[in-house]
Amino acid sequence: MRSGRGRKSPEQIFFKCPSCKTASEISLKNFVELELPKILDLSSEKLQSALNRGNIKFYHEFGIEAIQIRKRIGRIEAGTMVCLEDTIDVVVGFPKIRRTLMLSPTLQDHFKDQVALEEKMNGYNVRITRVNSQIKAFTRGGYICPYTTKKANQIMDMDKFFEDHPQLVICGEMVGTDNPYVSHYYPEIGKLGFRIFDVREKLTNTPLSVLEKRKLLEEYGLPPVRLFGIYDTAEAGQKVLEIVKELGKNNREGVVIKDPQMEIPPLKYTSSEAHALELEYAFSFPFDLGQAFLFSRIIREGFQSFEMKESDEEIKLRAQRLGESILNPMLNTIKLIAREKIAAEDMVIEVDNPEEAEDFARYLRDLGVIAMVLEVKDGKAVIRRLHQATSDKVSNYLHGGLY
Repeated sequence: MRSGRGRKSPEQIFFKCPSCKTASEISLKNFVELELPKILDLSSEKLQSALNRGNIKFYHEFGIEAIQIRKRIGRIEAGTMVCLEDTIDVVVGFPKIRRTLMLSPTLQDHFKDQVALEEKMNGYNVRITRVNSQIKAFTRGGYICPYTTKKANQIMDMDKFFEDHPQLVICGEMVGTDNPYVSHYYPEIGKLGFRIFDVREKLTNTPLSVLEKRKLLEEYGLPPVRLFGIYDTAEAGQKVLEIVKELGKNNREGVVIKDPQMEIPPLKYTSSEAHALELEYAFSFPFDLGQAFLFSRIIREGFQSFEMKESDEEIKLRAQRLGESILNPMLNTIKLIAREKIAAEDMVIEVDNPEEAEDFARYLRDLGVIAMVLEVKDGKAVIRRLHQATSDKVSNYLHGGLY
């Protein structure tokens, strides 16, 4: 069985097709043309176009063979995985949640009579489900993360849940200080934890209602995100502002605003402190991440300050927080590279053996990240992620290069 890595064209990638009547192998191109339209209910032409653009790939990692949808195609979300085993199992990608800048008019226009307010936590979004008799954790982009898969299974006992509900997907956030993607301290979690914000059907992506989800999770002892309450839409805008202001004081991220029946797409709203933390991280590596993070967060700050009717003193504090989150980390990085260092971040993860550390580093490299294992000792591995663009450009400018 060939994995399809490297520069092979779709015609060169072959695998055993579960839906075919014979055991012979089929090319990815033929599968996309003949089988995938029936599975995803999309036209062959649309799928072939996506394949030609590189948005459909063959995936073979960690015991799973799948067709990976890398960008949205029609109604099919990016990150959708068509898993190829004895039967075909489709795990639809998680939909993008849009953001509101002005709460009061948007909530009344977007929702019906009531909204549910759940906490948005600062972590890493994954979908967990059972495929090929294995419980796997899929990233937003449709990759299986070996570290998250292992840790989620240690943190939560999900065997009975998926025995009873094999067609459901747990959507949640991996959070805590030992999270290798987004390290953030939550006193109730500590090093590593998981909080579930949605339970959805694999193929249709249909979510359970807010209260139905919470009842089901309670039945199986699985941890949901915090529900602040269900409020009339007319009063919800002011309630969100109060909640988010308090969350910000405690370095927490924000809220997701949901239709209690989950028939209307949810919206998200985050605190000023969360924006500052994101900018601080991004501007530690300004030429890798800075531009992508900057504009949207400044826009959020302006509208939030306006809607909160802030005083001159509050605006001054917000401006200071915003400016410091941009300038200080960037200046620290310039000083670091001036000492002939490189722009990098070290992640520490718990492992049982060096092979697990190498698996995780290889997984990061598959995502296009420059990563290497620095050390494995006493059950912990140090993984270094290099930010090459920042290292190269800052070094060039420090030595007289033109901007």
